[in-house]
Amino acid sequence: MTSPLTPAESRLLDHLDEDELVRSLVELVRVPSVTGTAAESEAQHLLARWYDEAGLEVDLWAEDLEELHAAPGFPGTEAPRDEAWGLVGTTPGSGPPALVLQGHVDVVPVGDLWSWAHDPFVAAVEDGRLHGRGACDMKAGVAVNLAVARALHRSGLRTERTLALHSVVGEEDGGLGAFATLRRGHGGEAVVITEPTGGRLLTANAGALTFRLEVPGRATHGSTRLEGQSALEAFMVVHEAIRELEAVRNAEPDPLFDGNPLPYAITIGTVHAGDWASSVPDLLVAEGRLGVALGESTRVAAADFERAVAEVALSHPWLKEHPPRVSWPGGRFASGRLPHGHPLAGEVADAVESVGAGRPVTGAAPYGSDLRLYAGDGIPTLQYGPGDIRLAHSTRESVALAEVIEVARALAVLTARRLGAH
Repeated sequence: MTSPLTPAESRLLDHLDEDELVRSLVELVRVPSVTGTAAESEAQHLLARWYDEAGLEVDLWAEDLEELHAAPGFPGTEAPRDEAWGLVGTTPGSGPPALVLQGHVDVVPVGDLWSWAHDPFVAAVEDGRLHGRGACDMKAGVAVNLAVARALHRSGLRTERTLALHSVVGEEDGGLGAFATLRRGHGGEAVVITEPTGGRLLTANAGALTFRLEVPGRATHGSTRLEGQSALEAFMVVHEAIRELEAVRNAEPDPLFDGNPLPYAITIGTVHAGDWASSVPDLLVAEGRLGVALGESTRVAAADFERAVAEVALSHPWLKEHPPRVSWPGGRFASGRLPHGHPLAGEVADAVESVGAGRPVTGAAPYGSDLRLYAGDGIPTLQYGPGDIRLAHSTRESVALAEVIEVARALAVLTARRLGAH
């Protein structure tokens, strides 16, 4: 049965400024903070100012990229960058935060501008939805976190414990920002990452590895192609083996993925072959993404992929003598999950119900996120935030403002309860 709101919880909700929340989200989306660009830093400094105005104790620091790259457990990176800024805001008090609300400010590139119905960085509002790159993934969640802190500050409520907001960069290409934040010593008793979850509680996420596959061929004139070996045709043999591997790896997924037919997808994202139209290509380079199963180490997943490629090569006359090469550039997303039976999931679900929304279904995400870094550091973590992941990274990216407000209200109640607000 849903618990009624306490006077302190009602007071906190009364101080949640919904119009300000929307205005902040608009301003955030208008910062083109593509992963690795200077605009990432612009977004962090904007949020640092807002954190200060919300009464938070602000830690804004320039991350030592060289030191991070050399650190054990570095999660990898794909986008080149000259700088990175970390940002944490904490309510006054002592002891580890009872709750951390976390989000990333970086967004993926916009892709084909002509495919957008709205300019990706104008933050157009139409029919109750805010459109733009990052609106869903995940500046709506970042704005929600800020709104909760602002409401707590304005309410004048006293708390027994502290709240922390973690704003990070580099999530989209590996998790450099969260890695740096944890290495700096910022933690807490529980973390809610406000990634888009479409109304669900995501207590686990699969991992992902970026692979590079180089398939050799033998060049010759196009008119005498039988004298050569097309790297493209050799790749097609390897690709079929990858599809078979994908089927095997998805045969018995974790029950948390109920309804998802492909939680551990293997996707080829880019393919480059040949340098002349009338020549047989002598090299094909493909890069893609390998899904890592819950509880599976990234080393085991990589070895599984390498073994499948090696085995199919042995069965092919050309590839047997000219084996494909596999390497692992870019981000390394391990899987992660909230410990079984941890009360955080129930606490979040209760808070959602308390603001009049239906009790959220629990599930798992088929993609990597910063969850695994916090969980790997021993901090219970889950994902709950506004937006539909199917719109993320697309030219249709948008978020329903009503959902943004609903999530903010739920997390405000959760914050009051975990902090002992009175």
